[in-house]
Amino acid sequence: MSQPIKRKKIWISLFAGLSIAMFLAFFLGAGIPLLINVPGMAGLMMLLSGSLISIVFVSLAFLSCILTRDKAKGIGVAILFWMYFAILFDALVLFLLFQFAEYPIEEAMVAITASSPIDLARIQILLHLDQSAMMGYTGAIFKDFFGTVIGLLISFLLLISWIVVPFVISIRKFERKDL
Repeated sequence: MSQPIKRKKIWISLFAGLSIAMFLAFFLGAGIPLLINVPGMAGLMMLLSGSLISIVFVSLAFLSCILTRDKAKGIGVAILFWMYFAILFDALVLFLLFQFAEYPIEEAMVAITASSPIDLARIQILLHLDQSAMMGYTGAIFKDFFGTVIGLLISFLLLISWIVVPFVISIRKFERKDL
């Protein structure tokens, strides 16, 4: 930090470098086999969703890094972010579904599902694999909303906002942080 480089530029460069590395790792590890074995829209959707999820978690990792001073706590917060979105969020959604099973909450479930980047990507992949029929009535609701062009754009805008919002918060914290 002794060079006359703005903190914002350093943080953006770190983020860009790590995001590009994670994207390339995902593309080489999963993207090439996907494009070979699942050509078409389903393979492209898996590739795009997986790439965005990788960058979402890079953004969340940057946020957790800047929120804590201790490296171990930062890694712990990043793991908690992942555990919440990968496991606990689905458990909470299932709990809500069972508790309010008598009420028409399908439209609310679309909004709740939109608040998790992993679920957004998962639903987009399931809809493009035509597996939404296995999800029953809720799958039909998801197909009605996320299966349209507007729903697809909204879901990708939400995924991009999952990248931008934590990163902007981390930039602001990093600019004000006493090093």
